[in-house]
Amino acid sequence: MKVAYLGPHGTFSEEAAHRYFKDQNVEWHMCDSVPEVLEAVGDGLADWGIAPIENAIEGTINMTVDSLLVNDLYIRGEVILPVSLHLLGTEGTQEEDIQEVWSIPPALAQCREYIRSLKVKTRHFDSTASAAAAIREAGRSDVAAVASAYAGDLFGLVKVRQNIEESYENQTRFVVVTKDKKAPSDAKKTMLQVIPSDEYTGVLSSILNVFSALNVNLTWIESRPTKKKLGAYQFFLEAGFGIQDPLIEKAVAVLQTYGHEVNILGSFTATKLD
Repeated sequence: MKVAYLGPHGTFSEEAAHRYFKDQNVEWHMCDSVPEVLEAVGDGLADWGIAPIENAIEGTINMTVDSLLVNDLYIRGEVILPVSLHLLGTEGTQEEDIQEVWSIPPALAQCREYIRSLKVKTRHFDSTASAAAAIREAGRSDVAAVASAYAGDLFGLVKVRQNIEESYENQTRFVVVTKDKKAPSDAKKTMLQVIPSDEYTGVLSSILNVFSALNVNLTWIESRPTKKKLGAYQFFLEAGFGIQDPLIEKAVAVLQTYGHEVNILGSFTATKLD
């Protein structure tokens, strides 16, 4: 079995992939971007792919949503990974000696108050993992990286200060995708794409009312342009029932009766990693 994920070594995506598929015989396929991960599955270069779709602080990762559609993939699993950020340095690095902190801009933003307290400069990298790798390569004690404990262990760095993020509830949600559109029998969630029949006042409200009337809880709602004309939107909804539940079938039938196009993007169960 071949699994595609976002590199380089030491990313949160790699950690999520290795932990989710830890008990299986896997050949890893590392990619340079999220679209490449999903393209690898769509093109048959990998059997499965895992990609981030939402972060508790940064919100929805739109390139993942868009690439799901382009590659006609099916969500068969969900992984929720706690995101803890640490200040990592080489052996012997002291907090008071640090002059510059390296990382990806979103990670630096999540630790803004702590970095401000250090009164140091920052340097941007394309991932937390590449920043950690650069610290190891530099071998300096006056610089440090903001990255995960996983990256620290991989690159042999020590925690100069741990848990420096401002929100201790930060999590990233990943979707596990494949070309096989067979839902697991224990699925607890279903993701749908709804393309309205027309643009009119209250169209989203009318769609949501269908689920409310059936007492179906929606755990995630996202709007994306249809890319056909300005002001035309499609909606992505995550319902709190598996596709095998009659309520989902009924909701789809009602929406289609109203003329809306409905596509099932996946049905799955969430796996929460500690």
